[in-house]
Amino acid sequence: MSEFIDELLDDASERMAKSVDSTRNELATVRTGRASPHLLDRITVDYYGTESPLNQLCNVATTDARLLTITPYDKGSIGAIEKAIQESDLGLTPNNDGNVIRLQVPELTEDRRKDMVKMVHGVAEEGKVAVRNIRRDVLGDLRDLKKDGEVGEDDERRGESALQERTDKAITEIDTLVKGKEEEILTV
Repeated sequence: MSEFIDELLDDASERMAKSVDSTRNELATVRTGRASPHLLDRITVDYYGTESPLNQLCNVATTDARLLTITPYDKGSIGAIEKAIQESDLGLTPNNDGNVIRLQVPELTEDRRKDMVKMVHGVAEEGKVAVRNIRRDVLGDLRDLKKDGEVGEDDERRGESALQERTDKAITEIDTLVKGKEEEILTV
């Protein structure tokens, strides 16, 4: 294959890997009934007028299977952190003792587990759509190379099949992530 096609395929692989990583990170923030510091990754705090990620303002630790402790680096920010957690979509109520915030992660009900599984599938579908969009863009680039006479028809076909292999690999990886997260959510 030509170096043009190799460059396109390398770029596609890199972009697909980023889509898979993004999906992995998004899935890590989904609540599973167990305490995990990643639950708080999406929360931002209004810290003296600046929106800052929670994990930059405090230390988040898992003290047991159902309890998170949040220790702010600046004790003056404890109120803002507590407010940000209350306003988030996590449905968790913080307990503040002036130094540390404790978050009790309650047991998930069966209905809530099913809702979480649906949400996980939605996140996975977004990741798959991103991968397919990358494939579509690169296929268009391959056809343009052929049309411009840069590569022959055989090279274009080889490039298309190599691209499809990379796409299938990325989608399989997303499916594996979803299966693991689904088991984690449904485990009582």
